[in-house]
Amino acid sequence: MDVSFLGGPRPQRGVGVVAPFDFALDRELWRWVPEEVSLHLTRTPYVPVEVSLDLARLVSEHETLHDAVRTLHAIAPEVVAYACTSGSFVGGIAGERAMCAAMTRAGAVPSLTTSGALLDALAELGVTRVALVTPYTVSVTRALEEYVAEAGVSVAGCAYMGLTRHIWKVPYREVSEMAHKAVRPDAQALFISCTNLATYDVIPQLEAELRIPVISANQVTMWAALRRLGTRAVGPYQALIDPAARSGPARPEIPGLPDVRGLPDGEQQQEGWT
Repeated sequence: MDVSFLGGPRPQRGVGVVAPFDFALDRELWRWVPEEVSLHLTRTPYVPVEVSLDLARLVSEHETLHDAVRTLHAIAPEVVAYACTSGSFVGGIAGERAMCAAMTRAGAVPSLTTSGALLDALAELGVTRVALVTPYTVSVTRALEEYVAEAGVSVAGCAYMGLTRHIWKVPYREVSEMAHKAVRPDAQALFISCTNLATYDVIPQLEAELRIPVISANQVTMWAALRRLGTRAVGPYQALIDPAARSGPARPEIPGLPDVRGLPDGEQQQEGWT
């Protein structure tokens, strides 16, 4: 950060983030954030419930959101983001909108959720058929399918991991394998759900391999929050964030993931998302 002798650090802009009590990927959120923006994170109270529809409902109660947003009030963020996918889709579209309204009332600032940002991202990319990867159980995954269907988006393939805890420990290779299982030929994009699932480095590689945009829970949350500030997220070779990537992303080499650059020249060639 630039520092002047008399003036100190440059002014910063703030994004408040409300996350569930078990959120473990603070450092991943920061990777999408430009230098002039600061994230101010707070968490919902602990409840002794594993990842499930019951937990999703508990961490998205309006009273819980109100209290969490009020903890951010003193530092005056310009926007507040609720960083939890299941907690924001469990009540459907009407429930997600009600959550945003509750947070806005509590903090007097614009508010958004991960699941609302997902629908905005799909609209931005012109996607009406999306494949899904989730770390959830079948019941939570089905609720996500119902949520996107309610928005008029059909599900073109789905794969889930059946996890109820320690989701942040899932390695990139497993995320990549599930992505390849989920995507059917008619999928226009892939969404990787759950803000507790690490995805930043895997997105460009998957886009190169699958030849469709790949979006994730943390990515769409930061993209939407920063767009509200009138600035852009940082995500080279990520189609949602880097428009140049939509016409043919580069293939960065990512440790632990398969590298497609050893294929014959004819198989390496890629023109757009065709």
